[in-house]
Amino acid sequence: MKVTITKRTLSFKFDAGTSRGILKTRDVWYLSMQDQSIPGITGIGEIAPLKGLSIDDRPDFEIVLERIRGELEGHNFVSLNGASIVDTFNIQDFPSIVFGIEMAILDMLNGGKRQFFNPNDFYEGRQRIPINGLIWMGRREFMQEQIEHKLQEGYTCLKMKIGALDLDTECELLEAIRKHYSADQITLRLDANGAFNQSNAMEILWRLAAYDIHSIEQPVREGQSELMADLCANAPVPVALDEELIGIYGYDNKYTLLEYCRPPYIILKPSLLGGFKACDEWIQIADALGIGWWMTSALESNIGLNAIAQYTSSRADRSMPQGLGTGQLYTNNIDSPLEIVQGSLQYNELLGWGDFHCPLVGQK
Repeated sequence: MKVTITKRTLSFKFDAGTSRGILKTRDVWYLSMQDQSIPGITGIGEIAPLKGLSIDDRPDFEIVLERIRGELEGHNFVSLNGASIVDTFNIQDFPSIVFGIEMAILDMLNGGKRQFFNPNDFYEGRQRIPINGLIWMGRREFMQEQIEHKLQEGYTCLKMKIGALDLDTECELLEAIRKHYSADQITLRLDANGAFNQSNAMEILWRLAAYDIHSIEQPVREGQSELMADLCANAPVPVALDEELIGIYGYDNKYTLLEYCRPPYIILKPSLLGGFKACDEWIQIADALGIGWWMTSALESNIGLNAIAQYTSSRADRSMPQGLGTGQLYTNNIDSPLEIVQGSLQYNELLGWGDFHCPLVGQK
């Protein structure tokens, strides 16, 4: 195969604040694969480790990526299709690379048309996916402006990142929403990104419960299983595990975590968890234990977002709002058929794809 990897730095339209810090840019790598025995078909995958969060955000990432590029050129499509990417390239600790290779293989399998699952109602324009409107941390005025804008755009589910402002201000923002919209009209999700701790988490969750909160993602930092299990069992706001799932490999280890914590929900991000096959395992276990789940993008560009949306269409509860509203975050995202209409994501083939900047020559 001929394999090219191209790096792209995406620029946020605003300072994207979380409890872990402010994001201004992020790097992604596009993996372009072409098997010379299948002329005219190119598979594209996105490799997008998230700085400060992905386990493969490490100094040797690009060295490993170049190694994988070379090893990929030693294979053909037939040998890779259906193989375990993790075992073939020994990259269990590089989930974003696994995801990118999976994407490229699926793209090639379906003719190099940016279709990853066939048939697929989303890709074929028959299904809109309801999504939550994401409210980023920032000054109160900035957050209020985002809330009003999302409501005007027709969203019925808002996800607000919390933990950076003082709690009183965040509660005032939630109270302002509930003053005009009941829980039946607007669903409120919160994402703390591990902002709370053992001494204050339960108290804060009791305060937040006054605003009819649907769920809160990762109220405390990952790796505190006993504390998380207690919150899942006793908190007045349903808890969703997010970062807690990162770095957990193997069916048995996944089952052990979910059986012990028994969260009401889990959040699935293929770039952070090791691709679609890894997500399939989480879904199988969650369904067996009666745990709800939804898909969320991890700030990929429109290339990765498209693949995750198609996967979501093939797996998820179609009435559950998903976390796929990140395509409008960047000033230099790749043009795509993805568009948001009245709080739902759809694939409009009339819009077409922009330039991938992945010529099949050379390396990076």
